[in-house]
Amino acid sequence: MLGLIQRVNSASISIDKSIVSSIDKGLLLFLAVQKNDSNEQASKLLDKILNYRIFPDQDGRMNKSLITIQADLLVVSQFTLAASTAKGLRPSFSSAAKPDEAKKTYDYFLSLCDHIYPKYKSGVFGADMQISLINDGPVTFMLET
Repeated sequence: MLGLIQRVNSASISIDKSIVSSIDKGLLLFLAVQKNDSNEQASKLLDKILNYRIFPDQDGRMNKSLITIQADLLVVSQFTLAASTAKGLRPSFSSAAKPDEAKKTYDYFLSLCDHIYPKYKSGVFGADMQISLINDGPVTFMLET
């Protein structure tokens, strides 16, 4: 399971030119489910995202986590992160989970958010979404479990 996180001042998701989700300060998470990803990996990734210390403390050092500052989380499904780009000029998605399995794991991830960190919003699985963001820093990290 892969999670690309970006520290943002704000972010929003639009579908058909209509905003469906938006957050203020927090993290934008692009989530990719790969073949053989499990609910355990989803749980570990969420824990890592919530506790990853990438927000500045009083000295400007990255010492605070999303959960510490109680900022927002915006979750976007993005299977293209699972692409293999090492060979050729066209990405291969052979490591990505099939859509029905990926949706189950994505929905499980969101259910964990419901119970553990309800300060989240999400996109629509499989939809054609337009993402707007103001990256803070920029600060961007790829996490995987």
